Amino acid sequence: MSKQILVVDDEVGIRELLAEILFDEGYQVELAENAQQARRFRQEHEPDLVLLDIWMPDIDGVTLLKEWVEQDLLTMPVVMMSGHGTIETAVEATRIGAVDFLEKPISMQKLLATIAHAIKEGAARPQMPVVDAVQNLIVEIDGAAKHFTLPLDLPLREAREHFDAIYFDYHLQKEDGNVSRVAEKIGLERTHLYRKLKQLGIKVSKKGSESEA
Repeated sequence: MSKQILVVDDEVGIRELLAEILFDEGYQVELAENAQQARRFRQEHEPDLVLLDIWMPDIDGVTLLKEWVEQDLLTMPVVMMSGHGTIETAVEATRIGAVDFLEKPISMQKLLATIAHAIKEGAARPQMPVVDAVQNLIVEIDGAAKHFTLPLDLPLREAREHFDAIYFDYHLQKEDGNVSRVAEKIGLERTHLYRKLKQLGIKVSKKGSESEA
């Protein structure tokens, strides 16, 4: 049985284009032009994956994602889409529960690869990081709990730098130091990622920097 994908985007041209591409690839496709339609659909159905636009006029995609988490409805992988993507938005979406982030215009190859990977992973609701009372961020990597110090009493800009360092270190560990795969996973251009890692003082092994995605 073919997999069902819900496409949520307020731009009719994008909805139709994605529907055509996905239909040709053998997927069942359902369309929603805003968060309210997506909300109603999710209350009655459980798609295999949701492509969710971030910037919509009524309720934005991040708000809808939070709502699904709070209502225990995030039981399917959600891939966020945005034409105005920033690393902060990507971090926020993945922190909440999205499995990936696509920046518009989306290449067909990137779209299909991301969808196939997300569905293959199953990606039921991911385990959320936990912050304890020794201001430690606790995440699980390959079944083992990892502790990272996250100082919460710093000015926002400094605290964000600490969080960025933890975020990139987490993904580098998950991808065995492969920068190309990390860049693809978090939706950031590889050269930009290298600059960011250098700014944060995160060293990448020669093997990891040269590995192909």
